[in-house]
Amino acid sequence: MARPVPHSQTRLLLLRAALRHFANRGYAAASVQAIVDDAGLSKPALYYHFKDKAGLFQALVHEAHDERYRLMRAAAEQSREIRGQLEGILAVLFDYFHQNRELMRISFATMFAAPGELPAGLDYADKCARNFDFVHALIAGAQKRGELKKRFHSREMAFGFYGLVNAYLTSHLVLRDVMLDKKNARRIVALFLAGAAAKKKTD
Repeated sequence: MARPVPHSQTRLLLLRAALRHFANRGYAAASVQAIVDDAGLSKPALYYHFKDKAGLFQALVHEAHDERYRLMRAAAEQSREIRGQLEGILAVLFDYFHQNRELMRISFATMFAAPGELPAGLDYADKCARNFDFVHALIAGAQKRGELKKRFHSREMAFGFYGLVNAYLTSHLVLRDVMLDKKNARRIVALFLAGAAAKKKTD
């Protein structure tokens, strides 16, 4: 007689199978039957853990945003200065991206999907705002400490850095030659902090 699969493992099997189907076929084309077959489970097992296919998709999107948030917080705690905090955040996000490429693709796709390509009522805006607000708080704190100039509003700078992060991550989905590693994390932060314009010579 087969041994029952623990609930936590059942949930994980369903999420991983759903991820493969959503990433390769899209939300609309992925079927519940194909997902449970791939997971080696039954529909009742899926409905025990998730309300429906939309619930599976929502759980994956939340996982992506929640893990990014956890990683950013842990990385920022390793340094007291903004440069180290931002470098650490970029490095862990790059590493997470490499290990969870399909999940990140789904996460970013939610921002650009056309109506009908995603489940109705998908809710993730609050998690996006929470992640951005964390970065904004770091930058605002650095500005108060005198590490950053007050020429720009802290929110402007947060958007600038957050935009760089997402640009590199989304670009890597289609441009495999874009390097995402610790060395590039340092260079990206240096560019953000120093800017690209040459300093004017003064008499």
